[in-house]
Amino acid sequence: MLIGFGILFFILAKLAWPVIIKMISDREKFIQQQLTQAEQVREDMKNLKSEHQQLLIEAKDERDKILSDARKMAEKIDDDAKLRREKETDAMLAETREAIKNEKLKAITEIKNEIANLSIEVAEKILREEMKDESRQEEIIQKWVEEMTLEK
Repeated sequence: MLIGFGILFFILAKLAWPVIIKMISDREKFIQQQLTQAEQVREDMKNLKSEHQQLLIEAKDERDKILSDARKMAEKIDDDAKLRREKETDAMLAETREAIKNEKLKAITEIKNEIANLSIEVAEKILREEMKDESRQEEIIQKWVEEMTLEK
């Protein structure tokens, strides 16, 4: 039996053992390649995740910048509109004040003219009353002539 085991061992060692060793070595290489590929995929996934996170951060920064710019633009438009409204209001107030001033001057002028007309009418009526009498007319004329000569 020992001889049979020795022959079997010799046949297996010569024929089967190199094939089995080669298969085991090939399998070991295949497993090592698979592990290397898995490690490479893991690294790629890490890099992709890192790139993805970087892209997210950049997108958020860009979104924040766009929103900030939009807010600034809205504030500027609002400030410009407010300034324009204030200028328009000031111009309207100045125009209204000028119109009121002109109307006031016009009213004062009209009142002065009316007072002058009334004064003339009153003076005219007084003179008519005073001048009804001929002797009174001569007396007044004489008085005016004397006042004129005294003034010179």
